[in-house]
Formats: sequence, structure tokens, C-alpha cells
Amino acid sequence: MNNTGLFQEFPEVSAKQWKQKIQVDLKGADYNEALVWESLEGINVKPFYHQEDIEHITTFSLPKDLDWLVGQCIYVGDTKKANSKALEILEKGVESLIFTIPSEETDFNALLTGIDFERTELYFNFEFLVLEPVKKLVSLLKENKAKAHLNIDIIGHLAKDGNWYHNLEKDHQILTEMLSLGNSSISVIGVDISLYQNSGANMVQQLAYGLAQANEYLNHAVSKGIEKLLPITFKVAVGSNYFFEIAKIKALRWLWNSLASEYGIQSRCNILAMPSKRNKTLYDYNVNMLRTTSESMSAVLGGSDTVCNMPYDAIYHKDNEFGERIARNQLLLLKEEGYFTKASQIAEGTYYIESLTNQLADKALVLFKQIEKAGGFLDSLKKGMVQRKIKESAEKEQQLFDEGKIISLGTNKYQNPQDRMKDDLELYPFVKTKARKTIIEPIIEKRLAEASEQKRLNDE
Repeated sequence: MNNTGLFQEFPEVSAKQWKQKIQVDLKGADYNEALVWESLEGINVKPFYHQEDIEHITTFSLPKDLDWLVGQCIYVGDTKKANSKALEILEKGVESLIFTIPSEETDFNALLTGIDFERTELYFNFEFLVLEPVKKLVSLLKENKAKAHLNIDIIGHLAKDGNWYHNLEKDHQILTEMLSLGNSSISVIGVDISLYQNSGANMVQQLAYGLAQANEYLNHAVSKGIEKLLPITFKVAVGSNYFFEIAKIKALRWLWNSLASEYGIQSRCNILAMPSKRNKTLYDYNVNMLRTTSESMSAVLGGSDTVCNMPYDAIYHKDNEFGERIARNQLLLLKEEGYFTKASQIAEGTYYIESLTNQLADKALVLFKQIEKAGGFLDSLKKGMVQRKIKESAEKEQQLFDEGKIISLGTNKYQNPQDRMKDDLELYPFVKTKARKTIIEPIIEKRLAEASEQKRLNDE
């Protein structure tokens, strides 16, 4: 008997019939109060979804050839050690390297020696904005026909630090010169949406702010007569709301395609995803491995290009070879043994995810248009509007966490009173406050568990 014949034996059941059956089983309880809940984004989530939910909405399909790479971060404090580490982890299954470059004196020839550029995708995060070192790097990358992402994000730096690298005029001048360095294999512009997620912004805000930030760069390129509009990279933090995060990443690519088409851009964006820091905990830290596993799965199913996992102890340890190996192996297990290769197609056509994707994209587009109408993202940052809205969202989420409605195992639920962490801290895991002069109020990343963890540390 074929599958078609099997299912033809059963009559179709409409959404109305399912709802009626559920209402009978509720025995008088109100359907909406009992089973429908509202997300932080203002989306009403139903207990079931039906084909009827996507019949009259626009849906978005990911590219059929989309696959993802296993990434790992390397801090280039010592060039030789960073190169040695890069070569070592490439042998262990890593496919993409994410370098953080703290110094403009970095020897890129030494850093990239021995790397197979055909098989390895490169990302760079510069802690400075200087043209000459970047030009030397790009020359080396082009010579070796490498695929790379420079992630130049001057507005993201302003949002996080409160100041430009130099000043508004000079930063944009350097950006203009750097734009001329890119090509189809080397993307120059990056937009760091992870800052907003790690600071408590809801998903609609993350998407709208990321899109508005990208639009600032596109407007700048057009104003400078740059005809060749280049690829863009979005850095995304993925939280624990599993299906919503899948939909968020799908919606981001959809929104970029919509914005890019307005400028005549054909290239799709590149998405670098990593787990959120916001829900990670100091105590019962092994639970972080469960969190990062589900978050990495969301990143893959949502259609990320590269996924870089976070070690379970990243918030309080410097480098820990064991933690990094576990984080890397989590991704390798997903890819090689969990059959998550080209897994973004798994979520295609799912009624729930398609509905969420559509709602997130619609709500983000409305907020994006409001930002543009009010003068653009940069102007909203200067007026403190973005900061205020993120704070409001963060406070709402924090209240739910403090009340135990957002559950964190080992932290606000099922604590282990025997846990001791005071002697294990190599890094300060809380928000650092330092009085300094800034031109705007910086957006501050903060974990949900910080207040309760500080109290537990003091009580040890």
C-alpha cells in the first residue's frame, strides 16, 4: 500500500474541528487563557498550527544549496600561538576561523601561514579602525583567492562603546575606502545584531535594528557613488526560544533580501551565528552545554552560514582547551552524526515556523519603517531611543526571570546549594561599570542571572 492510499482513508480535519475538540477536552476552561501565550515580541502563540495558518500569508524559502560551516573563535594576542591553534583545530574538523585582531601591528602573513584557503572560510573582528593593516590583509586574501568577512561595523562599535573609533567623519571616510577593497569573495561590512540580543532586546527589535543599521551602510555607499554594492555579514546571537530563533534567522535573511532588492543588490547576506551570552550561568555551568546545543540547532535550522559554539565556561574562564573541544565537538556531532548537513531544509513548510517567520518579519519591517521615518538608526541611537526600548524589553524579560516564569535550571530553579565558584573565576562575569565620557549612551550586555549569582558568591 502506498502512502497516498493510506492517508486517503482519513478525512481532512479543519483547524476549526481541532479547536472544537480541544475546547471539549478543556471542560469549560477558556481556550485562550489556558493554551494561548504571548511572547516577548507580542506574538500570540497557539497550541497547534494548521495548514490554514499559512494559506493566506507570504512565506520565505531558504536557498536549496545552503549549508553551514563549523566555526571557532581565536583571539590573536600572540600571532604564532594563534596560527598554531588555527592549524590544530582545522585538523580537528573546524571549517571556519573567526579571528579577533587586537593590534594593528598583527603580522597577517604569519597568522595565516599554512591555512588551506580553498577549504577554510575566514572572519575577522578588528578592535581598531585603521586602513593600512586591513589593506595588507585584503591583498593577502585576494592573492590566495580566500573567502573572508572583515566585519567592519563602525555603528556597531558606537552602539557598544558609546564613542566612534575616531570621530563620525573620519570613521565614515575610512569605511568608504575600505568598501573599495571588497569583492564577491571578501565582504567588508558587518552588522553585529548579537549586541542587541545579549542586552535584552526582543527578536523584533533585533531584526529591525539590524536591518536599520545595514540600511545606514547602504545609504552611505550610495551617497558616495559606490556602484558596486558588496556582500554583508550579520553576526547573530541565538537564545533558548528554540522555534522562535529558527524563525528569527529565516526572517533576517528574508528582510535583507527585501531591503537589498530596493538597492538593486543580488547577493545574499552571510549569517554568522553563535549562542547567546544572556542566558548563560556561572553556577551549574554544565547546563550551559545543553543550552548551547539547542541554540546551535536553531542556528542551523534557521539557515546560518557559519555556527560558532560557545564553551560552557566562557563567561568565567579565559582559554580552556577542554571547554573549546567540547564546544567544537557539539557542532561536529550535529553535523556528522546528527545528519544536520544542509539541515535548513528541514524547517521548510513547517506551519508553526512559517507563521512565526512571517509575523517576526512583518513586525520588524513595521519597526524598521518607524525608525527610518524618525530619521534613521544613527539618529535614533544619538537620541537614546534604541537604548530606551532595549532597556524596557530587558527589564520585562528580567522580571519574568526573577519571578521564575523564565526558568534557568540550576539558577532560579533546582539550585545546588553545594556549588562553589568564587575560587574558579579567571574572568569577571558581571557588567563592569567604569565612568568615562561618551557621546551616546552605550548599549550594555547583561546576563539574566547576574544579580542572583553575585548574591550567591557573596554568601559562599
